[in-house]
Amino acid sequence: MLDIKAVRENPEQFRKALARRGMAEAVDELLELDERRRELTARVEQLRAEQNRASKAIGKAQGDERTKLIEEVAKVSAEIERLAPELEEAEKRLGDALARVPNLPDESAPDGFTEDDAVEVRRRGEPPEFGFEPRDHVALGELLGVLDIERAARTSGSRFVYLLGDIVHVQFALVRHALDILTARGFQPVIPPVLVREEAMFGTGFLPTDAVNIYVTREDDLYLVGTSEVSLAAFHMGEILDESVLPVRMAGYSTCFRREAGSYGKDLGGMFRVHQFDKVEMFSFTRPEDSRDEHEFLVGIEEEIVGNLELPYRVVNVAAGDLGGAAAKKYDIEVWLPGQARYRELTSCSNCTDYQARRLQTRVRRGEGAIEVLHTLNGTATAIGRTLIAILENRQRRDGSVELPKALFPYLPESVRVLAPKDPPKDPKES
Repeated sequence: MLDIKAVRENPEQFRKALARRGMAEAVDELLELDERRRELTARVEQLRAEQNRASKAIGKAQGDERTKLIEEVAKVSAEIERLAPELEEAEKRLGDALARVPNLPDESAPDGFTEDDAVEVRRRGEPPEFGFEPRDHVALGELLGVLDIERAARTSGSRFVYLLGDIVHVQFALVRHALDILTARGFQPVIPPVLVREEAMFGTGFLPTDAVNIYVTREDDLYLVGTSEVSLAAFHMGEILDESVLPVRMAGYSTCFRREAGSYGKDLGGMFRVHQFDKVEMFSFTRPEDSRDEHEFLVGIEEEIVGNLELPYRVVNVAAGDLGGAAAKKYDIEVWLPGQARYRELTSCSNCTDYQARRLQTRVRRGEGAIEVLHTLNGTATAIGRTLIAILENRQRRDGSVELPKALFPYLPESVRVLAPKDPPKDPKES
């Protein structure tokens, strides 16, 4: 959430920044609502001061003067009672408006509003040359007997998948690989709740703007997280952290849930865009002056993980108008997928500056005693489903087998180094 005081003091700066997100008009609305709230607040405070003065004077007054003061207090009290709902409504309207305004984009985020406007920062590895027509992950999963999408659809509907056999070992090898790298860098491993209260969803910026994509249990008013970022961010909700403990770095492993509303007909037929998926997520609480360096640190870890898996990828700086609401700057790592013959998002890494922390009331106490809002960052260490897709498609062989990355061998049974079809397809050259 933006700081309304800062908006009021420098509206042009906010207008210019939010114009890059297509929301320049939001500043005028905020200022108008803020002015109304401040007017009502000032009037109510003035009336309460008068009420207090008159109430104190009543104790010393007598006769007609006392009667007059009692009548005066009654009028003031009635006016306060009349204005109180208006003030409450004004505060609510301002709060609702602030909740819907996104973070200011960082100056280094490129202009634009779509994924095509992202700017490539660097590229590592080259797309594989197979010498044969590569299969996509759906065909490979069926051939290897490790994915069952049809039965998942009968069980749960579209956009679900059963993982079977050796690929389950690969999933947990990916988790261990990521956790070993993260714990070596001081991240605390966490298995967080996946059901959270509304305050956690609101605090991280997913409510109210992304409500359409969130699963909610109305009987309990609990929300299923679309990323463990929510649970990790809420860990220190309402707390003041001492400057000496920062940065606090957490690595959360969880199942995540997303309705994917509005994306039907898009990425159907596989497990690229599903309702249920697993991730290892990084989360950092930092001092404001450290968040830029922390952002680069997190992206470096993401690249190390993907590089260890020997996957061709590129890093892109996401355009200002395509950022999530809480992010000031975001890097995506896009991996080459032979089945789609293009780079697709594998992980993302966002600097949310003070946007989430202000909503969550998570602050830092400086060495000299001053208290201020800290900064939060998040990044996907390993998105399991999409990483499995990338491994299957990039490391496939002509016979449909898949050679697994050597970095995963320490976490796999000795019998699982290659995923092989039980009935290898006949090589058309042998026909």
